[in-house]
Amino acid sequence: MIAKETKLKGCFILEPTVFKDERGYFFESYNNEKFNKLVGQEVNFVQDNQSFSTKGVIRALHYQVGEYAQAKLVRVLQGKVLDVAVDIRKDSPTFGEHVAIELSGDNKKQLYIPRGFAHGFSVLSDTSTFFYKCDNYYNKEAEGGIIFNDKSLNIDWGLALDQIKVSDKDIILPTLESARL
Repeated sequence: MIAKETKLKGCFILEPTVFKDERGYFFESYNNEKFNKLVGQEVNFVQDNQSFSTKGVIRALHYQVGEYAQAKLVRVLQGKVLDVAVDIRKDSPTFGEHVAIELSGDNKKQLYIPRGFAHGFSVLSDTSTFFYKCDNYYNKEAEGGIIFNDKSLNIDWGLALDQIKVSDKDIILPTLESARL
């Protein structure tokens, strides 16, 4: 596996070594020892989550605060998404900046998003199955969010306006400026 740090410190793109032959393919999607060495810290994932979405869905931008903050390791099992991580660490030189990477069942890339980031994705294929690991358990009282179309973030979700589907909960999220961080 190869890890490349993005412009946001601590946020890594991971590319597995894929072994292909006439039968199909095999790759190691996660190895705790190798992962920790690649990202340079001890991460203990405690929860796995999976979602299925249709084209145009934007699930964004979510995070947890305080002692319930979460690091995530995300990947796509089927389909294609544009995955987005936003640095919301107030003391960071890249506060308010984001990275966007295409994750797909075909490219098998993963994105490691450390604590202190908001996360979201848009579905670019007809359907997508999204999978992620978290290093802390979900806590409803600690959840926070930022509206996907916050002008200060200027995120291009790769979708036309008439394609976008956002949940009732996500459409009323605050801007970064007003968010609980």
